[in-house]
Amino acid sequence: MESRVLGNTDIHLSPIIMGTWQTGKSMWTGIDDAQSQRAVQAAMDAGITTFDTAEVYGNGHSEKVLGKAIGSYRDKVLILSKVFSNHLGYDQVIAACHRSLKNLGTDYLDLYQIHWPPGSFGAKPVPMQETMKALTDLKDQGKIRAIGVSNFSLDQLKAICEIGPIESLQPPYSLLWRHVESGSLDWCRENQVTILAYSPMAQGLLTGKFGPDHQFEKGDHRSSNRLFQPDLYPHVQQALGALRPMAEKKGITMAQLALAWVIAKPGVCAIAGARNARQAADNAKAADVTLTESELDELDRISRPVADLADDNPVQWKW
Repeated sequence: MESRVLGNTDIHLSPIIMGTWQTGKSMWTGIDDAQSQRAVQAAMDAGITTFDTAEVYGNGHSEKVLGKAIGSYRDKVLILSKVFSNHLGYDQVIAACHRSLKNLGTDYLDLYQIHWPPGSFGAKPVPMQETMKALTDLKDQGKIRAIGVSNFSLDQLKAICEIGPIESLQPPYSLLWRHVESGSLDWCRENQVTILAYSPMAQGLLTGKFGPDHQFEKGDHRSSNRLFQPDLYPHVQQALGALRPMAEKKGITMAQLALAWVIAKPGVCAIAGARNARQAADNAKAADVTLTESELDELDRISRPVADLADDNPVQWKW
């Protein structure tokens, strides 16, 4: 699998990154630790070298499962984690990083990201200078190799880049959710900030497995995803109906088509979650899919009506 450079570093990411939000179990249903471990191992076998997690995913559970699954292969993979918005004070960042290192069974992180901007989810706002001082000190100590941000607006990204080097932005980005194209995508490309696109399959929607009458189990946060709401969902189903024959014609799955569209963008990697080994291996195959200009145009034509119906709020969920 080809690699892509992270920002202005010498770190090389796989274009398909395995995401492990679901591995933490919290906010998901039907997740099994043993299957999650096999999924990580299958991803490695398929050429995925990069894994994304966060302290808040199951309060460290995702990190623990990921660390156990990687085991002795630590020197062959890249681990990306995140500090949550309630831990952005100097001492809090240091402590959170140390917890993540312990959970993962490693002595360094390849990328450490601010998960949400200061003040998110009712957290006490902390000056970005204070958070960046902690992250810079961790980097100087060799405990992290690079610094990134997640869910930052373009203005917030520009502001923190004035304080210190930021190598990546992690926003939601898929055929159906394209807010990052309103300025951030071009700015990141021009300034060598890598986009790590999360929810590139629109939380499973673009796999085609959710029909018009789908109901999520109690406890599954995807029921709050705005793409599943009554004002958008019928339009989503219409788009899926047009995407399905495209995937069939190319002999690939709809998920692979969705992932291939994301990584066709220069400077963009796709963070794809997987519940089991089969899904992880299938996701990896998207890196081998080539889309022609006419296919990219057709994908834009099919998906644009849904993306344009979404309002200006870049947050995917009705929380």
